[in-house]
Amino acid sequence: MTNAAAHNEFPFHAMDANQMTKTEEEWKKILTPEQYHVLREKGTEPPGSGTYEMVFEDGIYKCAACGNPLFDSKTKYDAHCGWPSFYKPLTDKSVTYHSDTTMGVERIEVRCGKCGSHLGHVFDDGPQPTGKRFCMNSVSLDLGKRR
Repeated sequence: MTNAAAHNEFPFHAMDANQMTKTEEEWKKILTPEQYHVLREKGTEPPGSGTYEMVFEDGIYKCAACGNPLFDSKTKYDAHCGWPSFYKPLTDKSVTYHSDTTMGVERIEVRCGKCGSHLGHVFDDGPQPTGKRFCMNSVSLDLGKRR
């Protein structure tokens, strides 16, 4: 994805007043150390180590920090990248997009639309109908049953 395409394609967001906020001490009390590292410190779990990489059960993937519905299992696919991958979020408000230049290249960070927690990144090498690969950390997700 080129820088111009990334900026034109995704609506970049800052955290708004309707989002859930907690102090870092509150997050540390409810998240495991691994979850805290990924969700709050923007870490990445090692490839191939996550619970959901090769899980294809029916359900809705939610944010492990706040329970916000993020992805439908029907949009999950095996991207052979070491992390659970989806071709689109559940709704336009499920996630937010943020510029990330921490690895020396511009990437698009994906955060939970409710609590702002880091989930992973989105790339333009996914399948149709979107051509996107939402590459998420398993530790940032919880798979729940459909209502």
